[in-house]
Amino acid sequence: MALLSPQLQRFLLTKLSLTSNFKPTNKFTTTTTSARTTQCCSAIAIDAPSSLGGVAGIRLGSTSLQGSREEMEDDVVVQSDGLDGFSFAAVFDGHGGVSTVKFLRDELYKECVAALQGGLLLRGKDANAVRKALQEAFENTDTKLSNWLEMNTKEDESGATATVMFIGNDMLFISHVGDSSVVLSRSGKAEVLTNPHRPYGNSKGSLQEIKRIREAGGWIVNGRICGDIAVSRAFGDIRFKTKKNEMLKKGVEEGRWSEKFISRVQFNKDLVIALPDIFQVSLGSDAEFLLLASDGLWDYINSSEAVTFVRDQLRQHGDVQVACEALARAALDRCSQDNVSVVIADLGRTNWQNLPLKEQNILYELGQAFATIGIVSLGVWMSSLLSF
Repeated sequence: MALLSPQLQRFLLTKLSLTSNFKPTNKFTTTTTSARTTQCCSAIAIDAPSSLGGVAGIRLGSTSLQGSREEMEDDVVVQSDGLDGFSFAAVFDGHGGVSTVKFLRDELYKECVAALQGGLLLRGKDANAVRKALQEAFENTDTKLSNWLEMNTKEDESGATATVMFIGNDMLFISHVGDSSVVLSRSGKAEVLTNPHRPYGNSKGSLQEIKRIREAGGWIVNGRICGDIAVSRAFGDIRFKTKKNEMLKKGVEEGRWSEKFISRVQFNKDLVIALPDIFQVSLGSDAEFLLLASDGLWDYINSSEAVTFVRDQLRQHGDVQVACEALARAALDRCSQDNVSVVIADLGRTNWQNLPLKEQNILYELGQAFATIGIVSLGVWMSSLLSF
């Protein structure tokens, strides 16, 4: 820019500094929960391990941050062995207490390993066999959990969503229940791989969930099953499974509905289920990284923004753990009121140090800058003509 005037240099530098809405940072500060002047929330670091290496070339990072919630009900599990060439990563998003999340942390991985025959089915890449095995693993886990919750002396209405990734060198399998989400970055483009299980909205998935719930004898009020829960697939939540009639009687006691109303209700299936959606995704040479996160992130940062943010982080320092922590912090900085859990799997295909710095954005911003200069210059020239 040596040929440009100082004023024009400052103008162009200002324009270029606006290429992103984010301000990535390499530092992560752990603080106690407190209110900010903007009404946003600080966070507590619950789980922030060092980067893990599982499958050759794949690096994993994970973190869970507590937002303004009174209790931390999210959890993350990352395992780099036991599945013969595949790494395991899971995000659990709990509600109504932490019991279900704690149970899933210990049990779901073991059930998946057993059902997948130690990874043998994953390596075989038989989609039908993998689907059947994972559905069996999730069903067995939920049955064990329901029995355990019913045996508790204290009434436990906890539940949790679970989204699990099985990551290989060239193949990805996802088993998904709830409203967390997996996003794949392909050459910087965000590819959303899962759909939320929620009983509201006009998407195909939401309409199917609404139909299933109504056919099971349930109803939906303000986007919540029986006016209560806003997620339609989850582990636990036995009041919508084995204790549906008890849930009705409790609703009468609390004045939520009348005896006459419940006399007309006939349940024939569970309202909330733990049947997972199974996805198989090929990981080609353009696959850069996978991003798995709870809805505490996605409700405030969309998939494209998240991919751009993570790419910027990895370009700066290449550390997936630092990138996880920075992304979770960014969600809380946007005033996310939920807990936030994030897993990033760098697939090892990208040389981050040599990745061009936002070429498209720079060209676009330069074009805008010079177009603005041209318009201003034209205006000055026309004004000078009119002055004669």
